[in-house]
Amino acid sequence: WDETHFGKMGSYYINRTFFFDVHPPLGKMLIGLAGYLSGYDGTFPFQKPGDRYEHHNYMGMRGFCAFLGSCLVPFAYLTVLELSKSLPAALLTAFILIFDTGCITLSQYILLDPILMFFLMGAVLSMVKCNTCADRPFSTSWWFWLSLTGVNLAGAMGVKFVGLFVVLLVGLNTIYDLWDLLGNLSLSLVVFGKHLLARVLCLIVLPLALYTAIFAVHFAVLNKSGPGDGFFSSAFQSQLIGNNLHNVSVPE
Repeated sequence: WDETHFGKMGSYYINRTFFFDVHPPLGKMLIGLAGYLSGYDGTFPFQKPGDRYEHHNYMGMRGFCAFLGSCLVPFAYLTVLELSKSLPAALLTAFILIFDTGCITLSQYILLDPILMFFLMGAVLSMVKCNTCADRPFSTSWWFWLSLTGVNLAGAMGVKFVGLFVVLLVGLNTIYDLWDLLGNLSLSLVVFGKHLLARVLCLIVLPLALYTAIFAVHFAVLNKSGPGDGFFSSAFQSQLIGNNLHNVSVPE
């Protein structure tokens, strides 16, 4: 059922048809992009679950989701390896995920779940990697992992609002780090201020900027009238090509 739902939204992006959905747009945008790059023309109706795709090229969208789902295995492996420093523990984690039928099932269809889990686990891995660089703050690797954490937070929030939970996790980890730094009497307040500013830039400003940019792209791409028009104001509808109010002169 969900493949029918999100596959249709991928088609909307390819056809630039405006629609409304409860989830933020990033996941559907990526599905639409994967379909567009793999030769899908956005003409499959997605009317009901189980309809045959026949000549429509759907494999790019499914393949994209499957690829992101398969990335969960190395992400989990690297995260556990960093946390435990135990190769057997990391390998066990990877094998558990490899043979998890739920994970395999979720990853083989056109769904938001593998995209969401990719960003969720990517954020956790980036956070853990950044923590391991704590002994060399402001180094290239430290900035890289801190910035990548912010990018993954924006990705998780941009796919589904349940991404807020990983934002909470990273936030608590950051508060713990800053509290620890504040209690370090060998650090000056200027250095602590630099630590605070770096985290504000990478974990608040950067994710918010990317999250806003996702919506900017969403509204720029979907410029034709569609099933989501009625959720928005008359002024907004007048900007959509094909809408009854398009370019109509209406008093302010």
